[in-house]
Amino acid sequence: MSTSLETPDAPASAEHTPPDRDLAQLGLAALLVVIGAYTFYEATTLRIGFGDPVGPRVFPYVIGAITVLLGLLLVLATFRGDVPQAEGGEDIDLRQPADWVTVLKLVGVLLFTVLTISFVGWALSGAVLFVGSAWALGSRTLVRDVIVGLVLSVSSWYFFHEVLGVILPAGILDGVL
Repeated sequence: MSTSLETPDAPASAEHTPPDRDLAQLGLAALLVVIGAYTFYEATTLRIGFGDPVGPRVFPYVIGAITVLLGLLLVLATFRGDVPQAEGGEDIDLRQPADWVTVLKLVGVLLFTVLTISFVGWALSGAVLFVGSAWALGSRTLVRDVIVGLVLSVSSWYFFHEVLGVILPAGILDGVL
């Protein structure tokens, strides 16, 4: 006694349905190609030292070429129909609108830092950047944020100045630091 199993045929319309394409990925791909090409072009303008066997152009060439390649691969993936899927652990609700107030607060804090770093110095400007970012993202413990911001910015100033030899502006704390 045997019974035959019949499986229904796939609907004809499913065979001819083009894959879903997230065309917004093409914008990102174009941005990657433009940034990579610009990096590659800017590398050609670097002066080469006669005693340096590798020269300063190698790394921008590599970074520019990889960025252009990633942009082109993203174009291929988009036209092939690859659509990124959200991970199971993501806690982002895409149905909610963007929190533009928080974004504007962060942009304001960043602009304030950029505009004041030259005369206030990194130590204070970096602390304001940390405190302002923490406030914009919802922290309400001002004293702790100020202490952490000062410790991080002063220690990073010393690390860059003493260990790496990169001079960050000291600003009004020039004789103190």
